[in-house]
Amino acid sequence: MKLGLKTIIAAAVAASFGGAAMADGSLTAVSWGGAYTKSQVEAYHKPFTAKTGINVVSEDYNGGIAEVKAQVEAGNVTWDIIDVELSDAVRGCDEGIFEPIDPAILPPAPDGTPATEDFLPGTLVECGVATIVWSTIFAYDKSKLPEGPTSLADFFDLEKFPGKRGLRKTPKANLEMALIADGVAPGEVYELLGTPEGIDRAFAKLDTIKDEVVWWEAGAQPPQLLADGEVVMTTAYNGRIFNAVAAEGKPFEIVWDGQVWDLDLWAIPKGAPNMDNAIEFLKFSTDTQRLADQAKWIAYGPARKSSAPLVGKYNDGKIDMGPQMPTSPDNLKTAIQNDFEFWADNQDQLNERFNAWLAG
Repeated sequence: MKLGLKTIIAAAVAASFGGAAMADGSLTAVSWGGAYTKSQVEAYHKPFTAKTGINVVSEDYNGGIAEVKAQVEAGNVTWDIIDVELSDAVRGCDEGIFEPIDPAILPPAPDGTPATEDFLPGTLVECGVATIVWSTIFAYDKSKLPEGPTSLADFFDLEKFPGKRGLRKTPKANLEMALIADGVAPGEVYELLGTPEGIDRAFAKLDTIKDEVVWWEAGAQPPQLLADGEVVMTTAYNGRIFNAVAAEGKPFEIVWDGQVWDLDLWAIPKGAPNMDNAIEFLKFSTDTQRLADQAKWIAYGPARKSSAPLVGKYNDGKIDMGPQMPTSPDNLKTAIQNDFEFWADNQDQLNERFNAWLAG
């Protein structure tokens, strides 16, 4: 979203003092780094520490459940709460590495509406509580492409727009976008991906740009690839591109055509060393105000209905955040929601196919 200085410091502290010494007054929150983690630190971590005195140690990772699964199976869990994608929340729950979360513990909306009615449909799952709606989009540098691309078909058109493309090094979102670029209607993408022919068609479309792809893994990389001129356009997390524009003044433009939107959720690993602190942090960070506050820092939509009216301007007081959200009506016209059931069921096989394709 990336191991950084905070991770190294946290590891050093843990090594020096041991988990038990920190248990009363801290918890370790794991997320994707960069502008996204900053939004969490500002909206969740700092006010939580101010209210409770409990220190929140940030660590970064690149997603997936492999690391937490290894910790749980080794009986050596060092993470307390983890920001995960929806398909990973479901898989991790099925595999018994995440704690079930009773939604009754979550704070109600300010008007008393229970959390179960206030969270958007599908954002509360057995082992996860959603915080944001985010999206994989693609973006380009307007200063270099003034007559820029307007569709996913353009992203795959090397004749019309020659140059390198950036793609996340995973099949997720790439296969969906490839099919949309190949003319498949958004509503038919997963039905087609459920067939061998559909998967072949998606990879065939990716073949058309494979030699021009620069692969990225961390969310901070796509804006940097654009800024450095290493690619002419790249897929990215919408909030990272927004941050590059709003906070750094970059001349980047988001193309919302065929955006694949998804959820991120908090999950608590089995055997978390600071379980009580993690639960208190979970409740605090998913209340109405905190989710609205996060939208001051990054263009991800809050998962609670009651938060939406509280979303105002960017933290500089200038940019209206509503139109920047994946959930803005104008941005949803050709969008598809990531099908978490499809990916929970097919991630391993498609990862194998994807890695073999990369190596071929």
